[in-house]
Amino acid sequence: MTKETISGLAALILPAALLLATPGHATEPDPARFQLERSGDHFVRLDKQTGAMSICDDQNGNLVCRMAADERAAYENELDRLSDRVSKLEKTVAASSGSNLPSDADIDRTLGIMQKFMRGFMGMAKEFQKEAPDTQAQPQKT
Repeated sequence: MTKETISGLAALILPAALLLATPGHATEPDPARFQLERSGDHFVRLDKQTGAMSICDDQNGNLVCRMAADERAAYENELDRLSDRVSKLEKTVAASSGSNLPSDADIDRTLGIMQKFMRGFMGMAKEFQKEAPDTQAQPQKT
């Protein structure tokens, strides 16, 4: 996977995850959670719970924030690490998927055991039929 593919997937998955993580009703964030500081013509927003920092701009009266450069790099490094981990796991699964199947010799041995069992069972059933009284030959009188 390329970084562009991962970034594209993250751009689709993250908003969906955020929507699923939020409760059904709109809640205001805890005002004490974030701290805003002016830095030139921008604002820096600090999340006091996570330590994440965002750079924010005032756009038409709305505060629009984006990840800081160092957090973006850490985020992309984590995506790369997870992508490598997924690739290794996929290779491991692909490599081990064929080894779980029985060999032809194992199948032939198992079929031989099953045939021997069935022949013995059918032989016992025939012997049982011979020993049982013939109740169908003479209808019972009521």
